Formats: sequence, structure tokens, C-alpha cells
Amino acid sequence: MTLAFNPPPAIRTSLVDQNTIRRRGTGLRAIDHMKTFLGYTLFTPLTGQGEVYLTDIKGRIVHEWKLPYAPGPYGYLLPNGNLFYNGKVPEAQSRCPMWSLFKGGVVLEADRHGNIIWEYHHHDHHHDACRLRNGNTLILCIEKIPRSLVAQVKGGIPGTEAEGDIYADVIHEVTPGGEIIWSWHAYEHLDPETDVINYQDPRHEWTHGNSVRELADGNIILSFRNISTVVIVDRTTGNIIWKLGREVLAQQHFPHELPNGNLLIFDNGAHRQYTALNYSRVIEVNRQTQAIVWEYTDNPPQNFFSPYISGAQRLANGNTLITEGSFGRLFEVTSDGEVVWEYVNPHFGGRSPDSAPVARGEQNSVFRAFRYTREEIPWL
Repeated sequence: MTLAFNPPPAIRTSLVDQNTIRRRGTGLRAIDHMKTFLGYTLFTPLTGQGEVYLTDIKGRIVHEWKLPYAPGPYGYLLPNGNLFYNGKVPEAQSRCPMWSLFKGGVVLEADRHGNIIWEYHHHDHHHDACRLRNGNTLILCIEKIPRSLVAQVKGGIPGTEAEGDIYADVIHEVTPGGEIIWSWHAYEHLDPETDVINYQDPRHEWTHGNSVRELADGNIILSFRNISTVVIVDRTTGNIIWKLGREVLAQQHFPHELPNGNLLIFDNGAHRQYTALNYSRVIEVNRQTQAIVWEYTDNPPQNFFSPYISGAQRLANGNTLITEGSFGRLFEVTSDGEVVWEYVNPHFGGRSPDSAPVARGEQNSVFRAFRYTREEIPWL
């Protein structure tokens, strides 16, 4: 079966603000109707002002949310069909300036009409949060580590601390009423001798968490980009009971559990050990053996590469939806690595002038995207 290549569909101007730019090669790029997993794709343009789009398999917008906060940096659907969204509030950028690109500040739940039915603000929230099965919410935040630990933390570019301080991650469990009932502090459980900051990264942050999720057994999985490490935290003791580090990973994103108990990870591949070639891959890892049991790379490998953001989702038919985030490219591959659907985010925009150099200029980045069946969207 050959792919049907499609010209990008017309963008409805009523859904596009004045900063959106029409580009060649965007929208639906390819589809194999016999092999793709039919459903609806949810994505949030990272340079948007709070727009979240739900598109059909042909890339046509079927629903849009317009939220009062810029993405901080994405949303996903809850089992009830509501949107769970990480947003950015402007004042959240002031305390730790180097986080202006990643800071959030608000997590919320909105119904299909965009009505906010739950909202929680935390000044130090960044990157991610997730709704737990008990109805509480787990949010990813940063905090300063004790000054006594700063000199002990290894790696990073010398002299790049934040006025002598280093930040690390802390996660908080928040009730629907906004009460923090449990916290976990990364600096209390990591080893400054062996959990080394990647040598090309500044020392103002030790861990740079980018993902937090609950596992089927109630434990928590976290991704720390700056030490190229994924950990599983025992929910009752707070101990790290599983770790996969830089011997396999390179600045990875979105590790999460599959129905078979394995972990799916987007391995970004920037500054990978043992090779000078930068390339990304998606890997499925057996938790017991830590062996890679499935892997997707392009041929040649460097044709698929996103140094930042990104993610992957295993679909019910065995295919995998991949977000090559830096370039706004969403594509679906079979278990054999065949590309059967491809869409490029057509919504371009610019970041603030004080953003990190990597974020300047017009871009169409997407932090993370998801595919849903019609049954998973009860209001559709």
C-alpha cells in the first residue's frame, strides 16, 4: 500500500490569529487509510496564545479550545472528555528568569466549551502535571536545592549557577480543593556524584524535569532531561526504585507505561554518549531487564531529530504516534517502522524577545500530541 500524499488543507481564517503564517508543506502530508489508526489528534501549538486543536484523520479541525493562558506547554483529554491543560501565567516568569521558556504557573480542567471547571496556580509549576486516579493532581515544580549541596553536584558548565544557586525538581500532590498533601524533592533522593548534569548544560538547574505520570501500581515515573535519566518513585516510601540513565538515554521526554508494563520513551538524542551523530529515536523498554524491545529510528538516523520537547503514544492497533516536537511534525508508524500518516502543524508564531536563543523566530513547535478514538471523546 502506497501513501497518498496530500497538499496541505486550507486553514480556516476564523480559527487563525494574525500571527499564524501559511507555509508550504504543512497540514496533512500523507495518509495510508488501510494502515493508520483512525481517530482524532489533539495538539497545542507551542507558540500559540491558548489555542488547542482537535483534528480528524485528514487534518481538518473539528474542535478548538481558546483558553486564557498561553501553553505551558500542552494539554490532553481526561477520561471524561474534558481538557487537562498546563498553562503559562506571565508573572510566573519573574522568580527564575532562566525558566521563561519552560515556566507554567497554572493547571486547569476545561469542558468542551472552554469553561474552566477547576484551576490551580503554583508559581513554580513548569512543563507538566497529571490527574491521578484518586482525583488529585500531581504537578511538577522547581525549587532551590540547599546551598550545602551546590558544590557537590557534578557536571554542567562551570560558573553558570543562578547567582550561586541550583534548582531541582519537586512534585506536589494537590487535592481538588487546592491543598498540597504530599511532596517529593528530587535533591533528597538523587546522588550528586553520579547523577551528573550533562556537561554542555548550565548549572542553574540540576534535573530539568519534563514529564510526570502515574503508573498502574500507583508509583510515579519522572523524566529528568539535564541528567538524561528516567526514575520510578515508590509512592509510599519516596525511594527511587528504578532508574535508566545516560548509558541508554540522551535528554529524553515523556516516559510512560504501556498496557504490557513496558515503558515507551522519546529519546531525543542530543549529545548522545558514544557517538557524535545527533538523532532521535522512540524506544520501548522492558522494565525488568531494561532491554530495548522495540525501537524506531529513521534511515539515515539524522533525518529524524528533535533536540527538545517531543513524545510518542502507542496506539491500540500497535502503531505509534510520534511528535517530532521542534519541527511541529506529527507522524504515525507501524511496528515495522513504516510511516502511514504525517501532519505538520501549520500554526506558526514567535516567542518573546527574552526567550532562549533556541526559541527565537517563527516556529511551529508542538510539545506533545495525542490520538483519541471517537469513544474517548463522549461529547463529539
